[in-house]
Amino acid sequence: MFQAVVLGGLEFSPLIVYFPIAFILTALTRFALHRLDWHDRIWKVAWFEVSLFVCYLALAVYLYQSV
Repeated sequence: MFQAVVLGGLEFSPLIVYFPIAFILTALTRFALHRLDWHDRIWKVAWFEVSLFVCYLALAVYLYQSV
């Protein structure tokens, strides 16, 4: 589990590592949905993408804490 990330003498939250991971996974899922033409079946696209990002963020935090 990450305690703190130090960059240039400044301490940052471990979320600074988790956010890009969740963002990349969300972008890949979004790309796959558009590629398969499944994005038309989603009722509220913005809400779906935000909730997908939150789920991937929770998954990243859970997986890195269990390591």
